Amino acid sequence: MRNAFAQEMVELAGRRADLVLLSGDIGNRLFDRFKDSSPGRFLNCGIAEANMIGVAAGLSSCGLRPVCYTIAPFLTLRVMEQIRVDLAYHHLPAVLVGAGAGLSYASLGATHHSLEEMGMLRLIPGLAVLAPGDKHELRAMLRAALDWPGPVYLRIGKKGEPAVHSSIPSFSIGRSIPVRPGGVVRLLALGNILPAAVAAAEILSARGFACGVVSMASLKPLDTGVLAESFESATLVATLEEHSILGGLSTAVAEWLSQQTPGTRAKWLRFGTPDEFLHTTSTESSARAGYGLNAGAIAETILSQWP
Repeated sequence: MRNAFAQEMVELAGRRADLVLLSGDIGNRLFDRFKDSSPGRFLNCGIAEANMIGVAAGLSSCGLRPVCYTIAPFLTLRVMEQIRVDLAYHHLPAVLVGAGAGLSYASLGATHHSLEEMGMLRLIPGLAVLAPGDKHELRAMLRAALDWPGPVYLRIGKKGEPAVHSSIPSFSIGRSIPVRPGGVVRLLALGNILPAAVAAAEILSARGFACGVVSMASLKPLDTGVLAESFESATLVATLEEHSILGGLSTAVAEWLSQQTPGTRAKWLRFGTPDEFLHTTSTESSARAGYGLNAGAIAETILSQWP
């Protein structure tokens, strides 16, 4: 995803003179093309993420469109106050791109894991929270984020994620992205776990359970229309996220369900990380396997819990 982000920034900068890229002392070679094609519009703010948010707020208040990029936990958990007060309180349009979110940096330990930040950011008034499922969704979301009138957090993976879409899908903030037509099972996936959701759907379909997949690309604002349709038409709905089951998509869906009229609705399963730190270092794939977040484990859990 990060390569797609760098490429999209080059293309967008060619069309937008107001675009400025800020980095927290990472991705310097990644952005060589951007620096060559848009001289003077790349600022390395150093390992000073709080200051970077303040700089972004100043640039935004002057009519520019800053995009801040660094590793997800350092861009969010470390500078929550600056995001809240410098950007969101003044409703300044800036895009915060958290790279390597979820368990992408599983090999570097809990300091680099980002499994709580979406739940925390959802609480900040006026801040949109997005998470692309592949590189094509990332491009669509970055374009939408730069046209959004307020601040946006864009949560991306690292590298090597499989593409789900064959081209850039249609997207607007507050809407989901359909991936597979609906069936008796509906998988609602947020962010870079989307390829695993698609693979799980293929396993379930091969076992005789028609399975639809939706990319819940916009966590905030949330697409409540697709929630209503899914819970009314499917027999089982599962939410999937490489994020704690507290605060993220699971919590957003629970909040929505609590406000609905009681009645017969689909059975609901939650897939995410538990309320604990991961104290071992590993690859992202092995960490997912340990949490039951790979395609095979997702499919088997759904089959075992079938109504």
